[in-house]
Amino acid sequence: MQGQIVSQAAGSAPQPAARLHYLDCLRIIAILMVFVIHLVHVFDTLTWHIKNAQQSAALTFFVGFLYPWGMPFFFLIAGAGSWFALQRRSARQFTRERVLRLLIPFVAGSLLLMPVMLYFEWRQKVATGALTGAFAAYALDRPIPLGPHFFSWAGNHLWFIGFLFTFSLLALPLLLWLKRTAGQRFIAWLAQLCERRGGILVFILPLTVVQFLFRPFFPEEQDWADFFFFMTFFMIGSILFADERFARAIRRDGWLALPLGIVAFIALGAVFAVGQAATWSTTPTLPQFYLFWFFTTVDAWVWPVFMLMVGMKWLNFSNAGLRYAQQAIVPFYVFHQPVIIVLAFFIVQWAVAVPLKMLMLGLAAFLLTLAIYELLIRRFAPLRVAFGVKGRLTSPSAALGLSSSTSSPVGATEAFPR
Repeated sequence: MQGQIVSQAAGSAPQPAARLHYLDCLRIIAILMVFVIHLVHVFDTLTWHIKNAQQSAALTFFVGFLYPWGMPFFFLIAGAGSWFALQRRSARQFTRERVLRLLIPFVAGSLLLMPVMLYFEWRQKVATGALTGAFAAYALDRPIPLGPHFFSWAGNHLWFIGFLFTFSLLALPLLLWLKRTAGQRFIAWLAQLCERRGGILVFILPLTVVQFLFRPFFPEEQDWADFFFFMTFFMIGSILFADERFARAIRRDGWLALPLGIVAFIALGAVFAVGQAATWSTTPTLPQFYLFWFFTTVDAWVWPVFMLMVGMKWLNFSNAGLRYAQQAIVPFYVFHQPVIIVLAFFIVQWAVAVPLKMLMLGLAAFLLTLAIYELLIRRFAPLRVAFGVKGRLTSPSAALGLSSSTSSPVGATEAFPR
C-alpha cells in the first residue's frame, strides 16, 4: 500500500509493512517552509516580485538557512511517494495519475495565475520608478527559454511541479528496474553500505558528482545543474524507502547529521558574510567554486536526513486535521505565492514596522489561501480536477473527519507530491 515502508531480504521482492504517517507530516512541514520562504522574501534583501522599502539582513540570513536544503527535502519526499505509488500501479496508471496530479495543475496555474503575479510585479516596479511602460509590453517582453528555465518562465513558483512531473516520467524506467531482481540487488547493496555508522552519508557522493559535473556549466538557479541535482534527490528518495535498513540508518545517524548541517551552514554563511558567494558560486576556475558547492551539497543532504529522523521518532501519527491538510497541499502550493504577491503589494505601502507587516501578511495570506481551497477549489469538481485534488467532494465536517460516515480521505496516502 502506498505510504507504507517496504521490508525485504537481499534479492527478494519488497513487502508492505507499517504505514509511514511521518511522511505526510513532513510533506506538510515542507510546504509550510516554502510558504515562509516566500513570505520572508518580501522583507529580506534578495530580489523578489514585491519588495518592502525597508529590508532585513537578518531575514536574509534566515532564508539562507532554509534555502539550500528546502527544495531538495521536498524532492526527496516526492521520490518516496513515487516509489510507493508504483507498488500498486502499472506504469500506465502511474503516468496517468502524474498527468492529473501534476501536469494539469501546472498548466492551469500557469495560465490563470502567472498573469496576476506579473501584473502586480509590474505595478510595483512602475510605482517605485524602476520601470516605465504598459503592462502588455512588460508581460510580452519575456522570450521563451529553452531547457528547465521554461517551467519558471511559464509558471514562476510552479517550476517545482513542472520539474516533478518531468522527473516522474524520466525516472519511470529506472523505478521499474528497481522493482526487478537486479534493481533489488542494487538496493540491497546500498542498504548494506548504510548499515555502518555514518553510512547514510554515502549519498553525498553521487550528489557531489552531479554538482561538479553540471554546476560549472549551468550555475544559475533552476537550470540543468539544479535539474539533475534535484532529480538525484528524487531518485534517492525512491531508494530510501525500498529497504528497512535505510530507515534504521537514518534513525541511527540522524543526530550525526545535525552537527554536520550546522558546520555546513556556518561555512556557507561565512562565504556570504564576506561577500564572496556570487563570485565563488559562479566561477569554476576558482578552487573555492568546488568547495562552495561541496558544502552546499552536504547542507542539502544532512538537513533532510535530520528531518527524516525527527519525523520517524516523533511525527509518525495521523489525525483529521493532517488528512485535511494532505488534500489541500496541491492547491495551497499553487495559490500561496500569488496570494502573497497580491496582498504584499498593498501591505508594503503601510507605514508600520516590518515585524507587524510580516505578521499581518503571513496571517492574511495563509487564511486567504486556505479559504480559496475550502470555498472554491474543494467544492467544485472542475476546479478539483484543475488543481489536483483527488477523491470525491465531501462536506466540511466529513473532510475534517467529524462525520461518522467518512472514510479515510484519499489524499492521506497519495497527496502531492506523490
